[in-house]
Amino acid sequence: MGAMSKPLRASSSQDAGASRGPSRSAPPAVMGTYARQDVVFARGEGSWLETEDGARYLDFGSGVAVNALGHAHPRLVAALTEQAGKLWHTSNLYRVAGQEDLAARLVAATFADRVFFCNSGAEACEGAIKAARRYHFVSGQPERWRIVTCRGAFHGRTLATLAAAGNEKYLEGFGPEAPGFDHVPFADLEAVRAAIGPETAAVMIEPVQGEGGVHVPPADYLRGLRALCDEAGILLVLDEVQTGMGRSGKLFSHEWAGIAPDIMAVAKGLGGGFPVGAVLATEAAAAGLTPGTHGSTFGGNPLAMAVGTTLLDIMLEPGFLEGVEQKGQHMRQGLARLQDQFPALVTEIRGQGLLTGIKVNAEPRDVVTAALAEGLLVVGAGDNVVRVIPPLNVAEHEISEGLDRLARALAAVSKSQT
Repeated sequence: MGAMSKPLRASSSQDAGASRGPSRSAPPAVMGTYARQDVVFARGEGSWLETEDGARYLDFGSGVAVNALGHAHPRLVAALTEQAGKLWHTSNLYRVAGQEDLAARLVAATFADRVFFCNSGAEACEGAIKAARRYHFVSGQPERWRIVTCRGAFHGRTLATLAAAGNEKYLEGFGPEAPGFDHVPFADLEAVRAAIGPETAAVMIEPVQGEGGVHVPPADYLRGLRALCDEAGILLVLDEVQTGMGRSGKLFSHEWAGIAPDIMAVAKGLGGGFPVGAVLATEAAAAGLTPGTHGSTFGGNPLAMAVGTTLLDIMLEPGFLEGVEQKGQHMRQGLARLQDQFPALVTEIRGQGLLTGIKVNAEPRDVVTAALAEGLLVVGAGDNVVRVIPPLNVAEHEISEGLDRLARALAAVSKSQT
């Protein structure tokens, strides 16, 4: 049962609620960069988290799509523990066996020929931007450095990735916006076509906008982008930080459209909770990243590689991804029933695989807070959407339990509006 001394069991809302209450406030030493829920988790197993006082929560946020295999998965724990007893860090001044192994596995399973390892989604997106610009530089077209991106996107918190998304809320107060990004509406192929010019290096999008509100474009949009990029001689860059690693029901979301990018940013689920990111690229697109042009002190360390390799092994086992898609259908059907039950509150159900969301006539944080009171963790997003993103190995009965708890939370929000 993982690394825990006793299993966490599902509990009724009555006994969970009895022990649930204020935990402890964040100490003044922690910077106030997050609007945190006042709860502290001490241990977890599978789809469940437990506080220090024993209150149990069904985790349908998965650390914002990070805990792809839930908490304390025994094979991930074993891989990390074994590697921790051997070697933690040597730096990228030397070959790292784990990098070579995981890179080979990712190349075999995807479009890519080359992989660069880093530590986070923002770093992966930053690396993807650099790779796209550098590709044109070494190809004799240094004037091609601008990137077409979509409004409503989220690519990370670095200055370049904030500028790529162009969200004024996140850019405010950080000085002049980093140049080089041309923003267009999401899923508008003609807007992309109009934005491409002689200085354009690439188009960079999320196949599904997660943070922006779980916006799923039609498959012909991605196919059209691929054709536009080929026609213009530019690169297609995909941010699959949230949609990748099985979340969509395929290993990567773009596979549903039957296309392949030139460069792809990956993170979140790749480490199942251990910090790791990666930039995947074709041989041609990776050509500009030569020694000295990019790097990472901790990227691809032996600990991350051990976990990432084991996680990929599990996801590529027969039936795993098909199971994610089946559970995603179950989830969306259940959410559709909640829409029927609360038509004034729930206006739309969105999703792909187990990246699902409900659009509500309320502040998403009100639903998130009401769900917390029912022992359920969900995550807010843009466009008045609440994301429901359980671990990919969630059990069918846990999906049903989560939907029941969400129904009670929606009932509480509905009642507060009357």
